[in-house]
Amino acid sequence: MTTIRQRRVGKGTEADDDQPSEEKNLKPDGKILSGDTGGKLWNILSITVGGIVAISLGLLTSVYVATLHENDLWFSNIKEVEREISFRTECGLYYSYYKQMIQAASIQQGLHGLVYDNKTESVRTINILERMNVYQEVFLSILYRILPIQQYLEPVYFYIYTLFGLQAVYVIALYVTSWLLSGTWLSGLLAACWYVTNRIDTTRVEFTIPLRENWALPFFAVQIAAITYLLRTHLQPVQERLTLMAVFIATFLFSLTWQFNQFMMLIQALALFILDCFDMLPTAKKNLKKGGLLNRLGKLILHVLLVLCLTLLINKFIKKILNLESDEHIFKFLKAKFGFGATRDFDANLYLCEEAFGLLPLNTFSRLSDTLLFYVYIFVLFFMTVAAVIIAFWNLSGSNQVQFMEKMEECTVTLKPDAAYNLIHTILFGCLALSTMRMKYLWTSHMCVFASFGLCSTEVWKLTLKCIHLYTSQRTRVIKYSVPIMTLLYISYKFWPGIMDELSELREFYDPDTVELMNWIKSNTPNTAVFAGSMQLLAGVKLCTGRTLTNHPHYEDKNLRERTKQIYQIYAKRSPEDVYRILRSFGTDYVILEDSICYERRHSRGCRLRDLLDIANGHIMDGLGENEPDLKPSLYPRFCEEIKKNLPPYAIHFTRVFQNKTFHVYKLAKHK
Repeated sequence: MTTIRQRRVGKGTEADDDQPSEEKNLKPDGKILSGDTGGKLWNILSITVGGIVAISLGLLTSVYVATLHENDLWFSNIKEVEREISFRTECGLYYSYYKQMIQAASIQQGLHGLVYDNKTESVRTINILERMNVYQEVFLSILYRILPIQQYLEPVYFYIYTLFGLQAVYVIALYVTSWLLSGTWLSGLLAACWYVTNRIDTTRVEFTIPLRENWALPFFAVQIAAITYLLRTHLQPVQERLTLMAVFIATFLFSLTWQFNQFMMLIQALALFILDCFDMLPTAKKNLKKGGLLNRLGKLILHVLLVLCLTLLINKFIKKILNLESDEHIFKFLKAKFGFGATRDFDANLYLCEEAFGLLPLNTFSRLSDTLLFYVYIFVLFFMTVAAVIIAFWNLSGSNQVQFMEKMEECTVTLKPDAAYNLIHTILFGCLALSTMRMKYLWTSHMCVFASFGLCSTEVWKLTLKCIHLYTSQRTRVIKYSVPIMTLLYISYKFWPGIMDELSELREFYDPDTVELMNWIKSNTPNTAVFAGSMQLLAGVKLCTGRTLTNHPHYEDKNLRERTKQIYQIYAKRSPEDVYRILRSFGTDYVILEDSICYERRHSRGCRLRDLLDIANGHIMDGLGENEPDLKPSLYPRFCEEIKKNLPPYAIHFTRVFQNKTFHVYKLAKHK
């Protein structure tokens, strides 16, 4: 194929040098064929080695987190009730549906029990499959029942090994994304090593196994890898169709496994929208690219406003038509978090006072800096952002593309669509992580990908060296490989001994008070008994005992939020008659009081659960400190403290039936 390029004045020797190569192309002596064959063989060898390294690293990571989990709990040696208690809070609730499906007489009966569930919320029948993202538990339980593995593998191990196996998928997806961006699997190796050495900030799978994000994030990483490949130019139709299918499947599985998927999808859509606006996608719109710079900026701003307004209007309209209020508490939380007025809303304050929903702590950056990850990330982010701003400006100003590309080759770096997408992706998810600590795992894992890509990128080093007037192609190639290798050697030298020590450290699960409580409930209460208490504890009650609950930690339902606030009056300043009436309205037979909540010291004044209830009820908070002027003293003492005195007004309605150092269980009288 003949191509035409612009003649370069003053470099006639290059034209002379090109002529012999054209003659070689015409010679049927097989030299070019052998060169092509050698290149293909080298590519095949590189892909094979890179693929083997990716799979090996994925499997090693899976074994690593599984070993940490075993060493931390001695999971293979503890009793079944202790294993189940180790699934704390909402993790226990999700796992209980897997256990329920396993123990059902048949798959059909198990599914019927989930669709018509009346044990998760007392005096109410709900569809678990509709309310919660537990399709993965259903699928896994069915798989366990039909595979001939029951004699060799316990259900709990089948479950946790599946989650640890997904970590292999996660690491491989991160590896492949970095490899696609940089063009070398050395980048993927560095990304995987950073993911493991920064494990505290990149994953929490070893101690929160059933958490929804541990199911969803591996599929999210696969989706990002597929999008990165899809944004390459000159893809063959077959490649494009297969990649689109991969994007669809990964997105579907991600959405199916996490209740917060819509927010992640919104951010991704925003990233693609930004790229489209600045003409950084392979097939960009042309209606914004006509006229001068000011005209285009005006159209762009109008376009953005129109899209945002339509999005909000459609969202409002759909919610009103379908009467959806499940995410109302999130918007209240965001409104209060970003300073749009103080709130006394119990649900919003419950989120605001949780560390997981606060700002990202500064010590996160010091930990990420110890592995050099944060330093490299900032370096790469700076140069890529500069390149993106320059290219966006040139695209909007309507410069001639041929002249622009030639000028960019001489002064700065070009930004490929896949790199541009990952740049916007890391910026947007970085903002999300900085504002909400719980979302940091979406950012830090991609930070490993982005930093490793930049460190192994020809374009980034080319731009850097040109800025300091030291650029040569040979120097760029040397730095591109030597710096990542030195970084890997540094990480290995500094962190390998620590990883070995961590793997050799043996601990054991120990929570005798909770074990005693669960055993007592199973032995001394009827199967139909209804229990009230804190959301976190009741998830464990359902998993370990199968008893009916009044409330639970899956907080994405308005009726459940209102119900939980009412149940939590056991920790407020309310009369025994009021508390009894509230509890009986939900069919409660037993109520569990926890000293760790009644006398809480973990949070500061104003963020303790009892303080949130006092504020919501209009009562003055306990302890020294200021109160809002309109708050008034309560007419009654705090219920959880006063009930322990066994005074007549309380003894009429509540009888203590169990007590240890942590828990107090009271049986409610059934007055006619």
